[in-house]
Amino acid sequence: MTTLPSLKQLQYLVALSQQLNFTRAAESCFVTQSTLSAGLKELEGVLGRQLVERDRQSVLMTHTGLEVASRARAIIAAAQDLVGLAAQTLQPMSGQLRLGVIPTIAPFLLPQSLPLLRAHYPELRLALREDLTANLLLRLEDGQLDFALIALPYATGTLLVEALFDDELWIVGRQDDPAVKAKTVKPTPVLTDRLLLLEEGHCLRDHALYACGKPIRRTSIGIEATSLLTLVQMVESGFGVGLVPGMAVKSGLTQSPALVSRPMSQPTPKRTIALVARRSTSRLEDMKALAEVIRQAKA
Repeated sequence: MTTLPSLKQLQYLVALSQQLNFTRAAESCFVTQSTLSAGLKELEGVLGRQLVERDRQSVLMTHTGLEVASRARAIIAAAQDLVGLAAQTLQPMSGQLRLGVIPTIAPFLLPQSLPLLRAHYPELRLALREDLTANLLLRLEDGQLDFALIALPYATGTLLVEALFDDELWIVGRQDDPAVKAKTVKPTPVLTDRLLLLEEGHCLRDHALYACGKPIRRTSIGIEATSLLTLVQMVESGFGVGLVPGMAVKSGLTQSPALVSRPMSQPTPKRTIALVARRSTSRLEDMKALAEVIRQAKA
């Protein structure tokens, strides 16, 4: 019978491919460096290929090592889903559920969703992680998250996608800004040239570009916001106008005597809030239940 790699060995390889450092990789796996190194040597022996280039200064993954690490992530995630499947036969929406949420959703939707989750599912232990969409999807594919709450459009590959509701985008500007005098605002070239953006990596940045129908240059002052709160503060300081999710407007983020929030003209730009999961997930019932709670929270 052919000798197969162990899950532990594959976990060691994935950790090293992420850290490119034996010490940090061992710490992330809660083992000693010698244990991790020995496990990787055994894995190379099982596969008959060198997976890692080692010297005193650096660690590099070979081409084969990168390919194996990529497949190992999927194998580990599938194994975790197998364990989850057994747990779900006991009681759905119980135990730990690991949920990732993007920063432009978390502070505006979670305060309403979490109390409902606790009330409906008292046996559920929710572990939250707030991060950018790309990072959350990587963690989801690696099996470090069960679900992710993101905004579409965004490339989700082969992931399962459960669309929850649409969130319209609003223009925010100073009360004395002529660009926001009308009751609805059109994305004119003058407006788009003054539109402040979130920094690279935030999907709302791409949604803003899409909403205005053309590439947008950086503002003349070269400033990009790291968060929605910072963006609104920049607008209030007179640096430009901002495109803000409707859920943020309704939560009071833009409430200020100096600011005014306006809907955009038809067709109104919007993003779709969605829950995503691996196709191999064993928690489809949990996904449906979580989606229903979030929809109730939004209502």
